[in-house]
Amino acid sequence: MREVHTDEIAEKIEMMFIEANIELPEDVYGLLKTQAEREVSPVGREVLGALIENADFAKREGIPICQDTGLAAVFIEIGQDVHIVGGSLTEAINEGVRRGYTKGFLRKSCCDPLTRKNTGDNTPAIIHTKIVTGDRVKLTVFPKGGGSENYGEVRMLLPSQGWAGIKAFVLEMVKKGGPNPCPPIFVGVGIGGNLETSATMAKEALLLPAGKRNGDPVIAAYELELLEEINRTGIGPQGYGGYVTCLDVHIKTMPCHIASLPVAVNIQCHAHRKRDMVL
Repeated sequence: MREVHTDEIAEKIEMMFIEANIELPEDVYGLLKTQAEREVSPVGREVLGALIENADFAKREGIPICQDTGLAAVFIEIGQDVHIVGGSLTEAINEGVRRGYTKGFLRKSCCDPLTRKNTGDNTPAIIHTKIVTGDRVKLTVFPKGGGSENYGEVRMLLPSQGWAGIKAFVLEMVKKGGPNPCPPIFVGVGIGGNLETSATMAKEALLLPAGKRNGDPVIAAYELELLEEINRTGIGPQGYGGYVTCLDVHIKTMPCHIASLPVAVNIQCHAHRKRDMVL
């Protein structure tokens, strides 16, 4: 039995949220530059150039890429041969978020849903925990902005609607968002399971490596089909028109009830901030 101390978890969470908000991951940055070369609109090319320049400046100066430094989402995979010691895992994660958003001078966006009173330290974090085999702990942080999160939705489709219904739903959400999620966007789609697992899968889909296709060739073809259809909408970078509306689409699936077809869409902005680490 391997022991992992909560102090180490809090320390890593603190560091990862600061880094994620300052520097785009290599896969995201690389895709942004590659797709900028495909933009046909002069205004669109200018906007994409500004987004790349902004990312470069943020990394160089050590400041946030965007003023919306996100609600703190944390995905943690815990090996079944790991013993967490030193206190509460949940509190360790929240302490890491608290310190990271304070020390990193990151905007604190977490508030009561009804009174709208700010919690003051961007806690509590949204924590997704999964037990896996082995003796390691994998931490993934995902600071998610409100502009993109607002255009996520779960819909219980009829099984008879099939892929045509799924595609129509995804395109509806993208068009509904228009410029508000700060395109070019990333789109995560969760298909199957039930209401809550489809939503979680859609968010997990956003954490997959940018540019990498699903291992199932049928699902991979659906990803590319959606990517092309979204880019045909003409919304373009920041909504100014053009080809590059979407940088990538990822789909995750799991079996569902014979009477159901749960589908969730989760949209992410061009500033796709994420970090992961294995302890």
